[in-house]
Amino acid sequence: MPRTEIVHPFPPLYNADSRILILGSFPSVKSREQRFFYGHPQNRFWRVIAGVLHCPVPQEIPEKKELLLSHGVALWDSIARCEISGSSDASIDHVIPNDLGPIFAGAGIRQVFCNGKKSWEIYHRYSEPLTGRTAVCLPSTSPANAAWSYDRLLQTWEERLAPYL
Repeated sequence: MPRTEIVHPFPPLYNADSRILILGSFPSVKSREQRFFYGHPQNRFWRVIAGVLHCPVPQEIPEKKELLLSHGVALWDSIARCEISGSSDASIDHVIPNDLGPIFAGAGIRQVFCNGKKSWEIYHRYSEPLTGRTAVCLPSTSPANAAWSYDRLLQTWEERLAPYL
């Protein structure tokens, strides 16, 4: 599958009450189609974050937004534009990082978390020098991360996020 240059197709999710920022790498094909985060049904993000927050798993986009915003969670991606083949992080090249300045200016972010190594690598390389904030790399909720069971993901995410929620 050839790589295509794609611009991130939707805005970040945050408000003035956001205390933590979770960064993905770049939206999957399904997420780009839905114009919202973690749209692939096999991605475990919504199950994991609902488990961490001790809430029912949201099904519709408005419920997903409400779940995050009501618990002080902002959501965005490390990459604004890149070349990518399908949804594969491994294929990402020619990266332009997202400008995180508006989120830091508009919210009281206390900690940055990256959902997976690719997001962390991009944040560490491009954004950390600008923000001066170190990010915590969390295990990816992607179905490609089959080595991590849902229970193991939930435990790790809960341990890392709990102090900031």
